[in-house]
Amino acid sequence: MTHASTLSGPFARPGRAFVVAVLASLALVGCGGQDGPGPGAGAGKASTPSSADRAAFAAMLDEVTRPCPPPGTAPAAPKPTGAQRQQSLAPGETPPTGPIEPGAPSGPETVLDARDWCASVQHEQRIVEALQAVANPTPANVRRTLNGLGYIDERIHGLEQDGRTTRFRLDLREGGGRLCEVGTAAGEATEVTACVAPATGAFTVEETGDQPS
Repeated sequence: MTHASTLSGPFARPGRAFVVAVLASLALVGCGGQDGPGPGAGAGKASTPSSADRAAFAAMLDEVTRPCPPPGTAPAAPKPTGAQRQQSLAPGETPPTGPIEPGAPSGPETVLDARDWCASVQHEQRIVEALQAVANPTPANVRRTLNGLGYIDERIHGLEQDGRTTRFRLDLREGGGRLCEVGTAAGEATEVTACVAPATGAFTVEETGDQPS
């Protein structure tokens, strides 16, 4: 009757070390590795702005609105309607023969104060100029471009790709203002226009001007 011999002495240690190494390797594979990507990695979610980012955003808003009137000034002039349209006819142009029904002024310029309306022009100019240079305006590229201009993630909303374009909204409210912007990033055809948001509370678009196509 024979018995299996048991290794002892210096020959036993390498065998035990090998088993331990194999078990450790299997454990790392099962867990994905300590430094490996976890669930949802690479999802591209918007980052939470730091206090420094928010301070830089506030400074950017101050710089953009530097040429604008102080907060609380009267709303921008409404669009001409009714008799105002008749008075603005060009020389030699025949006025309509039927009665002119005055229409109710509408649009962001009748709601936003003069500061916000001025700021909208400043924001639109810099955003359009930057996005026109983006050859592939995907949501990720649009977000990156807006971040580069100083707009933080928590103020960027509704990034949505539509064919070769990306739509977005910006919350630009400050100091009780109601300014927001809606835009379509489409290379040279990029458009951005002012909109109106609630003075307080969650961000929503209440009223827009001419919609970007």
